[in-house]
Amino acid sequence: MMKKYKIFAFIIFLSLFVFCDSTKMVRGQFESGVNEEVKNLNSEISNKKSRIKAIQEQQEKYSQSIKKMQADRASLNNHIAILDNQMENTQLDIEMNQVEIEKVELEIQKNDLEIEDKNKEIEKEKSHIADVLRLLYKKENTAPLEVILVNDSLGDFLNQMKYLEDVSGEVKDSLNNLESLKKQLEKDKLDLDEKKAELDSLRQTLTAKKDKLDSELENKSYVLMQVNSSEKQYQRLLAQAREEQQAVASDIVSIEKQIRDKMSKMQEEKLEMNDAGLIWPVPKNTITAFFHDPDYPFRNIFEHPAVDIRAGQGTTLKAAASGYVARVKSGGATGYGYIMLVHGDGISTVYGHVSKIYVKEDDYVVQGQSIGLSGGMPGTPGAGPLTTGPHLHFEVRLNGIPVNPLNYLP
Repeated sequence: MMKKYKIFAFIIFLSLFVFCDSTKMVRGQFESGVNEEVKNLNSEISNKKSRIKAIQEQQEKYSQSIKKMQADRASLNNHIAILDNQMENTQLDIEMNQVEIEKVELEIQKNDLEIEDKNKEIEKEKSHIADVLRLLYKKENTAPLEVILVNDSLGDFLNQMKYLEDVSGEVKDSLNNLESLKKQLEKDKLDLDEKKAELDSLRQTLTAKKDKLDSELENKSYVLMQVNSSEKQYQRLLAQAREEQQAVASDIVSIEKQIRDKMSKMQEEKLEMNDAGLIWPVPKNTITAFFHDPDYPFRNIFEHPAVDIRAGQGTTLKAAASGYVARVKSGGATGYGYIMLVHGDGISTVYGHVSKIYVKEDDYVVQGQSIGLSGGMPGTPGAGPLTTGPHLHFEVRLNGIPVNPLNYLP
């Protein structure tokens, strides 16, 4: 009988010892494999970061070159060189964006691997705890007298009890580790969601940058087409563009003041701004030139007081807000066509490169009403000189002063 108890106790003791050691060994082998994969991914991510830094350094050189050329005398060769540098810079921008996408994809792989690792660790800890608890249950169901009988001495008995207490402590440690793994897993999942959102954003940015490059290529093509590679023709159109820009700016400021003075004397005609603010005058699309854009090809002539919104030739123009039609100018066959609306709260809007006009001066329009058609195609009515292709030139002015339209558009 005593021999039977000794064998039983030995089996419990040996099972606990072998189980704990084998669990640690398997866990170590698994972690070693995962760590190697993570290490490889970290190395690839580091290479992508280095490539991004190298591209940024190249872009800085192009930016400095563009600034220098913009400060030089305006000439056709200089203008084309600026456009070429901008296209090179945009191509680098596209390459960097693609590398950033690859980097984030690697980070997502790494994150997926770490989540898988955590899930496996959690399952192993749960299994480990369950097995230890089963063995402890067997120990608890062995009567103390039986345990004493199977040990040759009280010292052996105490040593065995101490080992079992250590195993009980391991259960507690495993539970703590399980809680820690659970928290880390939750954090990893949040990181993964953020990385996926970042990836979506980068892909949208890549599309916009490719559109920008297409626009720059079209810009160069349109300029060369208009001047027929003639410096003399370029200078003539340049002078015309400068004079027209100054005349339009002066006209807009003057007419707005007159209209507001007139409206202030007519209380029943008081203008009020739409509660929802402005709407996009054409479907929301790629911005090909920003407000005071440092890369604007004619910046050495004048600051760009608007945003240029990509819009196909003949796109319907909508009134960005309800207001009074202060000025319409068709531009004729070669001039610049535009519409100016005056709104409440000191706001006015200007729509440039208009190919067709549906309203007349002194009309009142409501937000979203069709007021004309967009243009900008070289040689078409209202496009004006040295146009950069089909788009809408859209200005927002506050008390007569140009402000960034993107601060007012939804």
